[in-house]
Amino acid sequence: MTLASAPADTVLVDTHVHVFKQDMPLVANPRHRPDYSFTVEQLLGTMDRHGVHYAVIAAASPWGDYNDYVIESLGKSPRLRGTIIADPSIERLVLDHMHAAGIRGVRLPFISLDRLPDLESWDYRKFLRRLADLDWHVHLHIEGPRLPEVLPTLERSGVKIVIDHIGRPDPVAGVDSDGFRAMLRSIEKGRTWVKLSGAYRLGANARDCARALCKEAGYDRLMWASDCPFVGAESTMTYAAAIAWLEDTIEDAAARRRVFGANALSFYFS
Repeated sequence: MTLASAPADTVLVDTHVHVFKQDMPLVANPRHRPDYSFTVEQLLGTMDRHGVHYAVIAAASPWGDYNDYVIESLGKSPRLRGTIIADPSIERLVLDHMHAAGIRGVRLPFISLDRLPDLESWDYRKFLRRLADLDWHVHLHIEGPRLPEVLPTLERSGVKIVIDHIGRPDPVAGVDSDGFRAMLRSIEKGRTWVKLSGAYRLGANARDCARALCKEAGYDRLMWASDCPFVGAESTMTYAAAIAWLEDTIEDAAARRRVFGANALSFYFS
């Protein structure tokens, strides 16, 4: 399959999957400890069974900046792109080599941190400038109520922003929360995208928040993702259910095609 083998309005792009091996080194006190492997070969097989053309491998916090397997996996198929986790001191030369391998962004795993890093520090200002120069994005993984703490600085840096899991809306306030409103304002500024993903992790108001986001922000900055292999929820969540959730959430077929693939194809594979 080549990147141009299907028209953009029929392509399915999964913008958030994970691959890992059980023997990979874990960070101290990881959020998850998978007791199994989910290899790139298993990922490609899952994609084929569900008619998904392309996918973006997201670096996952349990393995910190051990990006080796993500990068190795990208070499197995032109259908894949990826993000890494990196220390802000990483050099441009290293990022250039990763770009050639198919990396297109850096995940900021800020969720559950007692104290957020200082994005105004020299290390982070330098880091964000390097990402902007590469036309990469930061893949922001953080609780919705904390979005107002980080979005203004990220916006000023000039880097593209991709917000995870519908912005992880406040489970009580939902669309009325400061975090949700901050996300909408950021989208309006033109360099922020949001993944409609992870609803199974977010509680009863996830669909309402996704529909409100579609209504207020439109569809051009939204992308679909499965979050496969659903670490921590393997027995209750399936790939087919992740596809069905978006089909049920967005009724308009043309808009659904954009969110399922066209937006992400342009963002990650152009």
